[in-house]
Amino acid sequence: MGKHYTAWERSEIERMKAEGITHREIGEQLGYSRIQIKEYFRRIYEKERMAKKGEIPNSKGRPRKKAITAQQECERRIKELERENELLRSFLHAAGRRCVQK
Repeated sequence: MGKHYTAWERSEIERMKAEGITHREIGEQLGYSRIQIKEYFRRIYEKERMAKKGEIPNSKGRPRKKAITAQQECERRIKELERENELLRSFLHAAGRRCVQK
């Protein structure tokens, strides 16, 4: 599994690179190795090259057997939110708080 950089780390890495700081120096300042910083830029440059060619990057994981329509996605999200609401209601009930029923 690869490294997931925070938004702040990504902005700092790119700012330092724009200032002309080497991969090794960037890594030392942020606590990463030179190779981790090098691979970060390799992934970014690869995505940029693919975008220029008009290619869509391959999605990871197993492909779906059937495509999900927007309506199905909406229904799935509604059911998920209903389950979440029920869970929160049961939690509040167990905690001794009143919850307003519609």
